[in-house]
Amino acid sequence: MSIENFDAVDIIRVKRDRGTLTGAQIDWTIDAYTRGVIAEEQMAALNMAILLNGMDRTEISRWTTAMINSGQRMDFSTLRSPGGTPMRTTDKHSTGGVGDKITLPLAPLVAVFGVAVPQLSGRGLGHTGGTLDKLEAIPGWRAELSNEQMMRQLSEVGAVICAAGASLAPADKKLYALRDVTGTVEAIPLIASSIMSKKIAEGTGALVLDVKVGSGAFMKDFTDARELATTMVNLGTDASVHTVALLTNMDTPLGLTAGNAIEIAESIEVLAGGGPADVVELTVALATEMLAGAGIHDVDVAAALTDGRAMDKWRAMIAAQGGDNNAPLPVAKESEILYAQADGVLTSLDALDVGVAAWRLGAGRARRQDPVQAGAGVRLHAKPGDQVRRGQPLATMLTDTPERFDRAREILEQAATIGPVGSRPDMTLIHERITAS
Repeated sequence: MSIENFDAVDIIRVKRDRGTLTGAQIDWTIDAYTRGVIAEEQMAALNMAILLNGMDRTEISRWTTAMINSGQRMDFSTLRSPGGTPMRTTDKHSTGGVGDKITLPLAPLVAVFGVAVPQLSGRGLGHTGGTLDKLEAIPGWRAELSNEQMMRQLSEVGAVICAAGASLAPADKKLYALRDVTGTVEAIPLIASSIMSKKIAEGTGALVLDVKVGSGAFMKDFTDARELATTMVNLGTDASVHTVALLTNMDTPLGLTAGNAIEIAESIEVLAGGGPADVVELTVALATEMLAGAGIHDVDVAAALTDGRAMDKWRAMIAAQGGDNNAPLPVAKESEILYAQADGVLTSLDALDVGVAAWRLGAGRARRQDPVQAGAGVRLHAKPGDQVRRGQPLATMLTDTPERFDRAREILEQAATIGPVGSRPDMTLIHERITAS
């Protein structure tokens, strides 16, 4: 059957009535919507039917492939080291969280071992931070690179973190904007295909997914997070990309900072062999998975953080994109400290509350076109499990615009829970590893 013979209303009815779309119907739907043949209200209805009735593995796989085919695919098969040796590629995707700066130390760490990391990243929206916003706090650093510049940097340095081009899965950009205003963002088939269409189109040989679960994550429920992770791992596997996922804790912010410049500073501490234990643990775990996906096993990943090799890669990566490694990072003009209200043990520190506070201070944006403050954010002075005393600093709020303090304080004051001495909060960081089913 020619794709011109399909009708949008008939396709909506199939999913409305819990039917299964054929591959040809899906191909036509994505192509026709991208070209403007299917009206926004029709695609909104189809999205809602998918949210309510789901898709099977074959449907999701074909939907993802159709989205990939709406644009260009990147090809790293010709990538060579300066010595002419073919280079394998590996990538990581996080579903987003608070203080999630892991990409920053992770990309140069993996590159130490001769595997190229083409990390196409995005900007923050709402309470979740964006990797590009953080890096733009470094004077001179630029996010936009041509494909030629990216390939050259991967060959010479081994790692690049930059903005994704508009040519990758353009259907996703249009679909995402529609889902955002029609209450269908939560549809797992649509989330999975959105993420994986871009990642598969990037052309990487191996992919590790960091699927966050908890208060500060997109997925609050463990069952939903596992379903999303499993769906994405299967999509990657079906596309011949070695894909695994880690389900990781986002009830508590990662590290001791949530912002832009302050997260860069903390990442540099990790690259210097220090930094918060949870950031180091997750960075090493993800690097180990990324390297394994590229066929590299039995290497001492953590040693590359302490002996300076990862820092050398970081400095080369930043300099290659115009960043000044020696320039001071921006510092917020104003600060205000929040203090513990009782003696005891910090039993929880709600990631969503901390993220919203950082956003209200100017570290994030409500709309994609909004500017962000490089120096704004929240610096934490204690983590769950720490013993605290009344009057001890728990967090410092940072902003250039002090009129923001009141609304940020309102949400941040409710983030911390202090229990009696002897309390032992669950500190599990990595809940589960998921492979293809």
